[in-house]
Amino acid sequence: MSDDDMLDRSLTATAALVADRQVSPVELVEAALRRIELIDETNAYISVLADDALAVARASETMIAAGHRLGPLHGVPVALKDNIDVRDRPSTAGAKILADHRPAADATVVKRLRAAGAILVGKTNMHEFAWGGTSANPHYGSVTNPWDTTRMPGGSSGGSGVAVATRSCFAALGTDTGGSIRLPSALNGITGLRPTIGRVPNTGVVPLAWSMDTVGPMARTAADCAVVLTALAGHDADDAGSADRSAEDYSRDLALGVDGLRIGIIEGYSLHHVQPGVEKALRIALETLTDLGARTTEVSIADIEGNISAQLTVEAAEPSTYHQRWLRERPEDYGDDVRLLLEAGELLLATQYLQAQRYRALLRRQTLAALSRADVLVCPTLPFTATPLGEVMVEIIEGAPEDMLSAIMQFTGLPSLTGLPAISVPCGFDDAGLPIGVQLIGRPFAEATLLRIGAAFQSGTDFHTRVPPLVAPG
Repeated sequence: MSDDDMLDRSLTATAALVADRQVSPVELVEAALRRIELIDETNAYISVLADDALAVARASETMIAAGHRLGPLHGVPVALKDNIDVRDRPSTAGAKILADHRPAADATVVKRLRAAGAILVGKTNMHEFAWGGTSANPHYGSVTNPWDTTRMPGGSSGGSGVAVATRSCFAALGTDTGGSIRLPSALNGITGLRPTIGRVPNTGVVPLAWSMDTVGPMARTAADCAVVLTALAGHDADDAGSADRSAEDYSRDLALGVDGLRIGIIEGYSLHHVQPGVEKALRIALETLTDLGARTTEVSIADIEGNISAQLTVEAAEPSTYHQRWLRERPEDYGDDVRLLLEAGELLLATQYLQAQRYRALLRRQTLAALSRADVLVCPTLPFTATPLGEVMVEIIEGAPEDMLSAIMQFTGLPSLTGLPAISVPCGFDDAGLPIGVQLIGRPFAEATLLRIGAAFQSGTDFHTRVPPLVAPG
């Protein structure tokens, strides 16, 4: 079986083949490691755990032969964003400051992946300390987009997005504060889920902004994300922010479809201030969902326009608190962009931070009111497609360049500020062949509904099956 044959299947299909002894975990890991070498120009990985992965693969194969299976991810290669701790292995958070960091323990999510049988093949590249949306990294090299390697892959979980898109792993973990799972999912043509705040533990994860940080799955399909989330979710007594809720089977409702579900279009927001190609793809996605049986309805969120300002305030103040000592002792070890953002965060007044938190409470009430009239809310994940590497401005409206960081947060900020779950699903391509994502936002702890809608959409479309030119066969 060729590498393409082994790596091109979904996680769920591959796990079933491994369980039936039709595919060997060792062969899968070897194929994944060869693919990682093939995509070296993308800088998707900071470290490759080849020896570890092969040793675990051999053990996984022995267990299967003996009739023992750890869990739904048994024998499946996955990757981790490099701000997630792996015991005794490099965990740099994309930073020079943590270049020599070797954690004494696995992050809780890593323990849960191992318990489900996953094989860790590598740690993925990212925007330094997760503070940025492009994955331009001065210490480990900028991550590039496999659909066009002259363009950015989004961030901060850019390496995880590229790793999944290029089929060098079957799923990857990212972290999402202001959109860092959803952005690279949209720009790389994969599926990514930001869980409800507290649904997945953050123990052993380098923080960005504590009140918005969460770990989540990135994979090719909603069904794959459901399997990974089932392994990750659940209360962790070591995480003060962990929700006291038991785990769920997120695959249970995937086949229920969308018949009768209400898709909320936010007035003056969902289709506002986006590039023409993005608007076209979103409208076609809505048509697809209605053809599958969903209904669209217009809702309003009166004060939604303040969300970018509030997010920038919180996402500046909280990281600066965490980095305060390093910023004074080792300022030269930060990349220029991250150091400037951290320094700017220290200039904020307490009143500004508190007003942002008051606004968050207001926005959450208004968003939940909108979600009482719809099962989910819809908007693009990003208002634009992948920009050239190094750009700090973007044109959403032709001839009107605007700040990249603010533009990136236009749609991802709403669930981040309100702590709500959101999924990005591939919904099309622009005229340059660059992926576009649609974002669905759900009620608290309604990840199953988001995954169900994503699975239904992917049953009627093929955007998630397309492979970037960098690794396209032939």
